[in-house]
Amino acid sequence: MATTNSDRPERSESSEKPEGGFRRVRRRGCPFCNDENQVIDYKDPGLLRYFITDRGKIVPRRVSNTCAKHQRDLTLAIKRARVIAFLPFTTNY
Repeated sequence: MATTNSDRPERSESSEKPEGGFRRVRRRGCPFCNDENQVIDYKDPGLLRYFITDRGKIVPRRVSNTCAKHQRDLTLAIKRARVIAFLPFTTNY
């Protein structure tokens, strides 16, 4: 038994979902590639705090929107800042 388009119920245009079930969002791009004046430096804990969680973990690339090159630089700068006590390794609970 073959079904035809006339047998299916009509759907309104606004209620249709994309076939994948989710909508892809365009990424903003690396904040360090977009702004050439911004430099990753281990002596700047104010900048580095944005890229670590409240528990002291380094934020991954997919969350921080950094490119691979700058994520490696960030990781190195955060680790250096931790060693000389500009940033904490963990929080005190």
